[in-house]
Amino acid sequence: MSVYVTDYISNFDVERQVLSGRITENKKDAQVLLVWHQKIDKEYLNQFPKLEGIVRYGVGFDVIDIDAVRERNLVFCNTPDYGTDEVSDTAIAMIMNIIRGVTRYDHYCRDYADETWQENTLTDLRRTNSLTLGVIGAGRIGGSIIRKAKAIGLNTLFFDPYIKRGYEKMLATGRVDSLPDLVKVSDIISINTPLTKETISMVDSDFINGMKDGSAFINTSRGEIVSNLDIFIDPLKTGKISGIGLDVLPKEPPADCKLIQAWKRREAWISGRVIINPHTSYFSQESYKEMRIKAAMNAKRILDGVIPHNIIVSKKSNS
Repeated sequence: MSVYVTDYISNFDVERQVLSGRITENKKDAQVLLVWHQKIDKEYLNQFPKLEGIVRYGVGFDVIDIDAVRERNLVFCNTPDYGTDEVSDTAIAMIMNIIRGVTRYDHYCRDYADETWQENTLTDLRRTNSLTLGVIGAGRIGGSIIRKAKAIGLNTLFFDPYIKRGYEKMLATGRVDSLPDLVKVSDIISINTPLTKETISMVDSDFINGMKDGSAFINTSRGEIVSNLDIFIDPLKTGKISGIGLDVLPKEPPADCKLIQAWKRREAWISGRVIINPHTSYFSQESYKEMRIKAAMNAKRILDGVIPHNIIVSKKSNS
């Protein structure tokens, strides 16, 4: 009974310790796959005749062909709870950067050479308790963002049709019943939803047109929730949007679209208002190790015939 690591991880020290050495490089012997970015489809699965289950290291599973998994009658699990603080901290850092104009000041002040140094204030900046953060998707990460945002004085609300009524009382936050209701009242919008048929390309020109003038946009979930990065160009230039923070992009590495070209050239109109991370908000030394331990422990449960955690697809009974 052994586990095959499909990609990305090259040193299996953590996995070997959790699995008591049960790691194989022989695809025909593997009972469980540990997956990072490898595309898992019917053709790939055909290489593993003894397979019983699949565990994804991360949260999202858009690289997994769920129909192919069901056809093979495999159990499939993800690892959703390893980097909650890291991702929510990144979102909060981007939010606070936009509110306080940190990278904008850094961009502009390099050219301040006269005696007006301290007087060069960004006149559009506002106090946190006068602003509303709207969170789309109030699960583990979205809920964590709400709690942290409230602690620094922001007003908060969320939209999530899949969260039970009353959850907003536990978070002591506001709640709206439609996406347009959230978009039109939020000074800052944070996207924290999985990539699904409902959310793919959800952020488009109509979405932006519905936003408050001068509001900001943060995405630390999935890049393809945004239809096209170039939809931000005109709103940024006109001031419709004050700033954007992106940990994820529709294409990674970024496609050579106009916004990315302007960002790489550090064009003046961007002036510190576009923040891009290379899909790294999940990472800290602690979260990376925790993710690997939890994924390997779930693989061990499958090997040992124990019901695993975080099941996305269940294995059907033969009875």
